Amino acid sequence: MKLLSVLLFCTILSICHGYRILGVFPFSGKSHFIMFEQLMKILAKRGHQVDVISTFPLKKPYPNYNDLIVLPTMRQFMNNMTYAEIKTLFAVSPTQAVATVGGNDVCEILNNSQIQQLIRNPPNDPPYDAVIVEVFGAQCFAIFGDILKVPVIGASSSVPYPWISDCIANPDNMAFAPSNLIAYPQNMNFWQRMYNFVNTIYMKWEFRRETAKQTDILRKYISPDAPDIREVEKKISIILGNSHISINGIKHTTPAYIEVGGLHIHDDGVELPHSLEKWMNESTHGFVYFSFGSMVKIESFPMKFLNIFYNSLSKISPVRVLMKIAKPDELPPGLPKNVHVLPWMPQVKVLKHKNVKAFITHGGLMGTQEAIQYGVPLIGIPLFADQFVNIDIYVRLNIAVELEIDTLTEEKMDHALNSILNDPKYRDTAKKLSRKFMDRPLSAADTAIYWVEYIIRHGANALRSPAMDLAWWQVELVDVVTFILIATIAALYIIMTAIQFLFNLIRSSDSNQLRKKKIS
Repeated sequence: MKLLSVLLFCTILSICHGYRILGVFPFSGKSHFIMFEQLMKILAKRGHQVDVISTFPLKKPYPNYNDLIVLPTMRQFMNNMTYAEIKTLFAVSPTQAVATVGGNDVCEILNNSQIQQLIRNPPNDPPYDAVIVEVFGAQCFAIFGDILKVPVIGASSSVPYPWISDCIANPDNMAFAPSNLIAYPQNMNFWQRMYNFVNTIYMKWEFRRETAKQTDILRKYISPDAPDIREVEKKISIILGNSHISINGIKHTTPAYIEVGGLHIHDDGVELPHSLEKWMNESTHGFVYFSFGSMVKIESFPMKFLNIFYNSLSKISPVRVLMKIAKPDELPPGLPKNVHVLPWMPQVKVLKHKNVKAFITHGGLMGTQEAIQYGVPLIGIPLFADQFVNIDIYVRLNIAVELEIDTLTEEKMDHALNSILNDPKYRDTAKKLSRKFMDRPLSAADTAIYWVEYIIRHGANALRSPAMDLAWWQVELVDVVTFILIATIAALYIIMTAIQFLFNLIRSSDSNQLRKKKIS
């Protein structure tokens, strides 16, 4: 009874001191929203009232979580990206794709009637204490900080892209920190460092050029006096990033960048279908899990690739294969008997099952982090965006075998399956990395909660870097180095001039004495 009273008191205390937080996540990428939904849920569980703007309303009610505005889907990505669309959409540079499809186009949602009503009449009973926005391509939504007069907290579902660093003056040490779009190791040679530097600078310039029109969007839908988008970006107080040193390496970071890699990983309240649980338990020789995430339709791949999958997967029997296929009826005939397909499955529960032996993946960060947490080795077949870099990292960490889709053959697929299933080094290394990934002073969830509450308690500028008030040439000490260089050259010039003057004076004196001797 006493324990119950204490728990009840703590719950009431948490609710009484709870904050009201607005989450703005308009981009309709389910893989992105998985992290943001979990972030808002853990804040709600903490006792804060969270209001969410997104295209993904909850299917079941959750205490303190309110779907404030459910946006129409601009582009249906969920289980709807075909092989042909992947090739077309990502034919342009990743920077341009993020800046336009994930940036400018998303900012047009500011014209939504419900968002306009929120902008014109923000709630005051109680008012908001903070706003959390996705930092990806549409940083225009950070304007809510000005509108609501509250701190802005950024959340990135990936390792932040190069242009995100400028929002919080996070230092880019391009000598050993490759861009998250470049598959280089941290120990780069000269030419790799050269390319990393030039490419990163170019990507930042390209993003700034493409997203400059977000200023016009703000002035069109918010106010003619709305600030420039580059100034809006600088209102972000901290960024919660989906990275961790065990995977992404050591990097220079400002305190305003908080690593919460794996925040989304949980299976609380997730039900495992009895038929699937029975299938996994009966897979006594183990099973391989095969999924290309929440967007890609494997069934849309050209027949030559599907034949490779069919033939190679059949050879590993009696090892079974669990395959995520959104529309199984669209698969061509010939599916091997050891392959079981489902349109959806609780991925975390699958990856933590005792009989899972490997994960065939496209390299999405969310899914691969789940595999890392549970020590499952990978076969990576990257398709777009940061997936190439993710898989390259996992190969260097000895937890994955990589296959290129454009050069995929049955022999290569056979070799990858044989290696990942029969070479113990991959599973042993994956288990070691799992322990390292989970060894933290605070869990990802507790870390996120602490720093969100910290900013609300101490204000938007609590972790603001002084570098935000300096020009790039001041941050890089170009002015100081230039001054020292000029001063050094001037001092050397003066010294040389003085030496030459003394030398000439001595020569002149010696010459006069020589003439006097000759006259004498």
